[in-house]
Amino acid sequence: MALEAIYVQVLALILFSIGLIVAIARRNVFFVLMGVEIALNAVNLSFVGFAKTLPADLSVAGQIVPLFSIAIAAAEACVGLAMVILIFRNRESVDADTYSNMKG
Repeated sequence: MALEAIYVQVLALILFSIGLIVAIARRNVFFVLMGVEIALNAVNLSFVGFAKTLPADLSVAGQIVPLFSIAIAAAEACVGLAMVILIFRNRESVDADTYSNMKG
Protein backbone atom coordinates (compact mmCIF):
# COMPACT_ATOMS: atom_id res chain seq x y z
CA MET A 1 0.00 0.00 0.00
CA ALA A 2 2.80 2.46 0.82
CA LEU A 3 4.55 1.66 -2.45
CA GLU A 4 1.45 2.65 -4.43
CA ALA A 5 1.35 5.99 -2.61
CA ILE A 6 4.96 6.64 -3.58
CA TYR A 7 4.13 5.98 -7.24
CA VAL A 8 1.25 8.44 -7.06
CA GLN A 9 3.50 11.11 -5.52
CA VAL A 10 6.21 10.53 -8.14
CA LEU A 11 3.62 10.90 -10.89
CA ALA A 12 2.34 14.11 -9.26
CA LEU A 13 5.91 15.43 -9.07
CA ILE A 14 6.50 14.68 -12.76
CA LEU A 15 3.24 16.37 -13.77
CA PHE A 16 3.97 19.40 -11.59
CA SER A 17 7.46 19.70 -13.10
CA ILE A 18 6.09 19.52 -16.63
CA GLY A 19 3.47 22.15 -15.83
CA LEU A 20 6.02 24.45 -14.23
CA ILE A 21 8.45 24.12 -17.14
CA VAL A 22 5.70 24.79 -19.68
CA ALA A 23 4.44 27.82 -17.75
CA ILE A 24 7.93 29.32 -17.47
CA ALA A 25 9.42 28.41 -20.85
CA ARG A 26 6.59 29.15 -23.27
CA ARG A 27 5.76 32.58 -24.60
CA ASN A 28 2.30 31.69 -25.88
CA VAL A 29 -0.27 32.67 -23.26
CA PHE A 30 -2.41 29.61 -23.98
CA PHE A 31 0.50 27.31 -23.19
CA VAL A 32 1.21 29.25 -20.00
CA LEU A 33 -2.39 28.75 -18.87
CA MET A 34 -2.19 25.05 -19.78
CA GLY A 35 1.01 24.69 -17.76
CA VAL A 36 -0.68 26.26 -14.73
CA GLU A 37 -3.62 23.87 -15.11
CA ILE A 38 -1.30 20.85 -15.30
CA ALA A 39 0.47 22.00 -12.13
CA LEU A 40 -2.86 22.44 -10.31
CA ASN A 41 -3.98 18.98 -11.39
CA ALA A 42 -0.71 17.54 -10.09
CA VAL A 43 -1.41 19.10 -6.69
CA ASN A 44 -4.90 17.59 -6.75
CA LEU A 45 -3.41 14.18 -7.54
CA SER A 46 -1.01 14.58 -4.64
CA PHE A 47 -3.88 15.38 -2.26
CA VAL A 48 -5.80 12.31 -3.36
CA GLY A 49 -2.66 10.18 -3.12
CA PHE A 50 -2.04 11.27 0.45
CA ALA A 51 -5.71 10.78 1.31
CA LYS A 52 -5.43 7.17 0.18
CA THR A 53 -2.91 6.45 2.91
CA LEU A 54 -5.19 7.76 5.70
CA PRO A 55 -8.04 5.92 7.40
CA ALA A 56 -11.48 6.28 5.80
CA ASP A 57 -12.84 8.97 8.11
CA LEU A 58 -9.75 11.18 7.72
CA SER A 59 -9.32 10.67 3.98
CA VAL A 60 -12.48 12.63 3.21
CA ALA A 61 -10.69 15.95 3.70
CA GLY A 62 -7.99 14.92 1.24
CA GLN A 63 -10.68 14.18 -1.32
CA ILE A 64 -12.78 17.32 -0.74
CA VAL A 65 -9.92 19.82 -1.05
CA PRO A 66 -9.28 18.89 -4.72
CA LEU A 67 -12.95 19.58 -5.50
CA PHE A 68 -12.53 23.17 -4.34
CA SER A 69 -9.25 23.39 -6.22
CA ILE A 70 -10.90 22.18 -9.43
CA ALA A 71 -13.64 24.80 -9.03
CA ILE A 72 -11.06 27.54 -8.53
CA ALA A 73 -9.03 26.30 -11.51
CA ALA A 74 -12.13 26.37 -13.72
CA ALA A 75 -12.87 29.95 -12.69
CA GLU A 76 -9.23 30.90 -13.25
CA ALA A 77 -9.29 29.36 -16.73
CA CYS A 78 -12.47 31.25 -17.65
CA VAL A 79 -11.13 34.58 -16.45
CA GLY A 80 -7.70 33.95 -17.99
CA LEU A 81 -9.13 33.02 -21.38
CA ALA A 82 -11.45 36.03 -21.32
CA MET A 83 -8.49 38.30 -20.65
CA VAL A 84 -6.49 36.68 -23.45
CA ILE A 85 -9.37 37.13 -25.89
CA LEU A 86 -9.75 40.81 -24.99
CA ILE A 87 -6.03 41.46 -25.31
CA PHE A 88 -5.88 39.50 -28.58
CA ARG A 89 -8.52 41.78 -30.04
CA ASN A 90 -6.30 44.80 -29.39
CA ARG A 91 -2.82 43.35 -30.03
CA GLU A 92 -3.65 40.52 -32.49
CA SER A 93 -1.06 38.30 -30.83
CA VAL A 94 -0.96 35.74 -28.01
CA ASP A 95 2.77 36.17 -27.44
CA ALA A 96 3.42 37.06 -23.79
CA ASP A 97 6.21 39.50 -24.72
CA THR A 98 3.74 41.79 -26.49
CA TYR A 99 1.99 42.44 -23.16
CA SER A 100 5.08 43.82 -21.42
CA ASN A 101 4.24 47.43 -22.30
CA MET A 102 0.94 47.27 -20.39
CA LYS A 103 2.57 48.27 -17.09
CA GLY A 104 1.29 51.29 -15.17
